[in-house]
Amino acid sequence: MTKNFYHEILAEDKDTNARAGILHTPHGTINTPTFMPVGTQATVKTLDQENLRQTNSQIILGNAYHLYLRPGHKLIDRAGGLHNFMNWQQPILTDSGGFQVFSLKDLNSVEEEGVTFRSHLDGSTHLFSPETVMEIEHGIGADIIMAFDECTPFPCEYQYAKQSMEMTLRWATRCKRQHEILNEKRIHRSPQALFGIVQGSIFPDLRIHCANNLASMDFPGYAIGGLAVGEPRDNMMEIIAETTPHMPAKKPRYLMGVGLPHDMVEAVGLGIDMFDCVVPTRNARNGTAFTKHGRLRLKNAVHSEDNQPIDENCRCKTCQTYSRSYLRHLFQTGEYLALHLTSFHNIFFYNQIMHEARDAIIAGDFKCWQNQFLTSYKDR
Repeated sequence: MTKNFYHEILAEDKDTNARAGILHTPHGTINTPTFMPVGTQATVKTLDQENLRQTNSQIILGNAYHLYLRPGHKLIDRAGGLHNFMNWQQPILTDSGGFQVFSLKDLNSVEEEGVTFRSHLDGSTHLFSPETVMEIEHGIGADIIMAFDECTPFPCEYQYAKQSMEMTLRWATRCKRQHEILNEKRIHRSPQALFGIVQGSIFPDLRIHCANNLASMDFPGYAIGGLAVGEPRDNMMEIIAETTPHMPAKKPRYLMGVGLPHDMVEAVGLGIDMFDCVVPTRNARNGTAFTKHGRLRLKNAVHSEDNQPIDENCRCKTCQTYSRSYLRHLFQTGEYLALHLTSFHNIFFYNQIMHEARDAIIAGDFKCWQNQFLTSYKDR
């Protein structure tokens, strides 16, 4: 067990694999299941830290790739770590940047040592290896850090996915070794928990092999990566269902980058505890709000004289104060307030989904709640 970090399971649903728990970290506790707003560059777009607290966000996600390039992990370290740098004293998770590096395609070269890539900012050359990524993430100082992995594209051939998964396992071993060395030196900071990442594309046998091998390494938590990259939804759900039974039951399970409301609700039933995604904020900036009935496209002319709130049952400040008509007006006139108010609602709504799911698990009627949600949510 990593000091000051452990997952306490409070309830398990009798009809599904859903569970409710408390994740203990050096910067506070997190009720699970939970959603993590994405603050790629030490900010969740259009929301400040007080806004995040008002939306009931418990933990946010930063990205090692972007923070390494700007402002630099060493600068953040000198500022006392990311918590101090951005004045957020609640839990933080940082992704390793692997997804961003591999998404550069023609700008990278993958070898056993790591990935050599050119910055999307200025074309400068950099190396991300398991060891350098651990140094970067330790400098940033999040409570939870992710191992460096290779995220395969979709589609990809079985043999390529197998070779990539095996390299991800070797990189996980190197990450763990370097992390333990660096943690011994963190006498001036709180310790960090390193999560392993399960890869293997859409091939269940590769996913199971990877999960079993990572489990033997005894990480404090585990993630499923490499999904929501273009594969059919049925394939994604199959992989989640096949993989989670092979992830240690007492450790937190994190589904990376999957964030449509109905996908999260279904994945909670498969045993997932943590989610992150840019969907709620990116869609908000494009004029789309999420409700229990699906997406609401605020720019549509039908809302020009619609004096209802986004959701009459929502308790967020946007729904308690402003109409769809006013929000449409803000989008039509290019006012930044539109982006803020819609992002605020969407993050509040996502956190409310997780809160309701958790309450239903504890009450023993998650399956009923899940069925009601999935029946009501029409926009898939």
